[in-house]
Amino acid sequence: MVRERATALLVDFDGVLRRWDPAVAAGVEREYGLSSGVLAEIAMQWDRLQPVLTGQVSHADWMTSVADALTPSVGDAERARAAVAQWQRYRGEVDPDVLAFIREVRAAGIRVGLGTNATDLLDADLAALDLVGELDVVVNSSVLGVHKPAPEYFRAACEALETAPSQVLFVDDEDRAVSGARVARLSAHRWSGPGDLRYLRAALAY
Repeated sequence: MVRERATALLVDFDGVLRRWDPAVAAGVEREYGLSSGVLAEIAMQWDRLQPVLTGQVSHADWMTSVADALTPSVGDAERARAAVAQWQRYRGEVDPDVLAFIREVRAAGIRVGLGTNATDLLDADLAALDLVGELDVVVNSSVLGVHKPAPEYFRAACEALETAPSQVLFVDDEDRAVSGARVARLSAHRWSGPGDLRYLRAALAY
């Protein structure tokens, strides 16, 4: 079956538009005598992560739960909270190649949405990274109450873009999200880095 040409773009935030320097977390872990990778390991435990991604708890509450779980490792609750706070001060970095691509796409008249599983800190992060106004729509799982790869998430994203699913190109760095988008009838591309931009330009054909 020949797919329709995409007339809108939906991009993931973490891992595509925003990237994280792993050295930051590693530095905090060394400073506080923690095992390598433990901060992300605790934060990403699904029973802890899922409620914050669907707006059931706040980002602040999520980080409090991470500090509580970390306390036995550092032996002191205040020290655990300090470690988490120091880790959280770093809010990542914008990938300049992806941002330039988004600007190029929008200048060509194509609507661009941010499709992300995020917390209630997303708006503040977008402001801190000077991304306010760089996207036509922002689709945040914690606002919707449902996260990728659920079909309901992608339906809401397409509605926000005012574009039929078959005409939306979705870009994400996680296989499950890409698969979910395809089930919801979007075109979807598994992001591996800025080298993919040539393909995406051709797919959008602007």
